[in-house]
Amino acid sequence: MLNLNSVVEKNRQLTNLLAALSAFFTYLCFYPFRRAYTAATFQDLYYWGVHFKILIITAQVLGFAISKGIGIKLVSEMQPKDRARNLLIITAMSWLFMVFFAIVPAPYNLIFVLLASLPLGLFYGIILGFLEGRRATDLLVAVLTASFIIGSGFAKTVGNWLLNSWQISEFWMPAVADSIMFLPLAISVWFLAKIPAPDAQDIAERVARPPMNSVERQAFIAEFRLGLYLFIASYVLLTAYREYRDNFAPEILKELGFGNQGGIFTQTEVPIALLVLLIMASMRWVKNSKTAFNIIQMIMLGGGIIVFLSTFLFQTGVLSPIYWLVSAGFGVYIAYSMCNSLYFERMLAYFQYKGTVGFLITLADFFAYFGSIAVLYYKNFYAKNTSNLDFFISVSYGMAILYLVLVVFSFLYFRRKSVST
Repeated sequence: MLNLNSVVEKNRQLTNLLAALSAFFTYLCFYPFRRAYTAATFQDLYYWGVHFKILIITAQVLGFAISKGIGIKLVSEMQPKDRARNLLIITAMSWLFMVFFAIVPAPYNLIFVLLASLPLGLFYGIILGFLEGRRATDLLVAVLTASFIIGSGFAKTVGNWLLNSWQISEFWMPAVADSIMFLPLAISVWFLAKIPAPDAQDIAERVARPPMNSVERQAFIAEFRLGLYLFIASYVLLTAYREYRDNFAPEILKELGFGNQGGIFTQTEVPIALLVLLIMASMRWVKNSKTAFNIIQMIMLGGGIIVFLSTFLFQTGVLSPIYWLVSAGFGVYIAYSMCNSLYFERMLAYFQYKGTVGFLITLADFFAYFGSIAVLYYKNFYAKNTSNLDFFISVSYGMAILYLVLVVFSFLYFRRKSVST
């Protein structure tokens, strides 16, 4: 009988293929757990003067923020042998809470959205643990990133299909989507668990990635404090912008005149995912981590410029609505994808610092989700009469300008840091 463990151990190319496909399908199947509900509009449903969809998004984002705070310890200290089991526990718990969301009447069911989000917030940091610290990490993370870009549209497509084809109610739809996706997710996680640990050459090029205790985490923050502050501030802007775009895509498309077309969510994200995948995958050919780290920061700057210019060109009539959404999506995702994983991957390798990417990205996410909540409530209370489309245009300009300033200062900090070390 074929022994999968021995085969992949002997063939590094097969190992990379297994890791890439397993990570892609694991995260793709995970996304409906997180975002299927965004396909629903909950039209004309308000509580306490706030639209119900904003309340749901707030509950989820708050749950994610709390989860990231908890995950700073749990993810960074998690042993490799526990990762696969914990991924399945996380999604099973979330599914159960979303069943209660369907059963308990609104608005009291909001507590179950928050509870369902508490485990889900750990998912990305855990899955990165399978992929980091390898010569092929740039390629593996590129494939993973493609899955969460496509995943956002995929989750909305699944949700829309359940709402329209199966006539599932908006409250039951998330739990049904979770039920459908759990088995393929479990199969993908099983394959993910078969990936061998980084070999000696991986460690030589990318540094060992051991779990980090509290003393080690505090030492890292002390070493790179100002750079981390600048990076996290820019990452908060990116995350808030990406979250608003993803959460209100149905409303924005409707205001652009596209109506209720569920498949368009996936269609607009596929070209973005392919472009981001190609750019991120090409980073594997940059062996020198100092060079790679600088290139990554340049690409992040490029992403902010693309968001600004594409919005300007849309407003002046040069770009059609769909091309604008794809271009702005590409800009934010190329920047977000780089700083979401490869930034820290190459930073650790460049400065020869032993640690785990999971800790760093979970730390950044903790602050980022609070930024998302701030944008939502600013829209609801201070820009209530502004359409989602007009608000998104304004946010595109504001985010791009502030983001570019922060990334420039961050780049200068790390450039100076590299000279002093």
